[in-house]
Amino acid sequence: MSISLVDTHAHLDMIQDNASIDEVLARAKAQGVSRVISVGIDIASSSRSVQYTQFFPQVFAATGLHPNDASGFDDMSLSRLRELAASPGVVAWGEIGLDYYRDHTPRDVQKAAFEAQLHAASSMGLPVIIHDREAHEDCLAILRNFSRKSGISGVFHCFSGDTAMAEKVLDLGFFISFTGVITFPKAQDLTDVAKFVPFDRMLIETDSPFLSPVPFRGKPNEPARVRIVAERLADIRNVPTEEIARCTTENAEALFGLKSP
Repeated sequence: MSISLVDTHAHLDMIQDNASIDEVLARAKAQGVSRVISVGIDIASSSRSVQYTQFFPQVFAATGLHPNDASGFDDMSLSRLRELAASPGVVAWGEIGLDYYRDHTPRDVQKAAFEAQLHAASSMGLPVIIHDREAHEDCLAILRNFSRKSGISGVFHCFSGDTAMAEKVLDLGFFISFTGVITFPKAQDLTDVAKFVPFDRMLIETDSPFLSPVPFRGKPNEPARVRIVAERLADIRNVPTEEIARCTTENAEALFGLKSP
């Protein structure tokens, strides 16, 4: 039986393996990956993601400013991001959020950029892709406060919390996305989360070119390997891979409003 998968989070502009995007997408298609969301981290990468949508009908874009790149955030950059987000093929605003692991940007600056982009995304009717690294409580607090005022949908990409954190994310109405990390031997907390998250709230991604799953760990990642994530989830939940493909694809279509390939 053929399957249709969606890689909901890849950085196509960062994949550097001497292969063209055409070749990367062809390898993905051979593994059943019908659509890819190319996610921006700053204005330049967001612009490139938008450009990909003009040439590849199976590619959609997310535009946003990553917390590690938020030091230069101002009204002008927000205005440019709004322009990009209004482009055809853009299905989300992201990735945005907080990163207390690297701390490249002061936390108050990260929070201000995060909140401003939440307002922009909400005003444009776009779901958000959340980057949350060692900033669980602050991310949740900002989203709770925002949701009380405006409401917004989205996904915690590359989820890194435990089941208690997952429950709080689900209570907000957000989706939880799994990467190749779920194949790592020491990823027991994430395995527990995968058992806990309802089928109608899970997504899959590669975060290419990062986080290659076993047996490619340590090598550049690419969208084709989202199939390995789906297969691992199927093992954990004791269901056929086709069931994981079906539910995660339906979830991606529902959240991002993806058109058929």
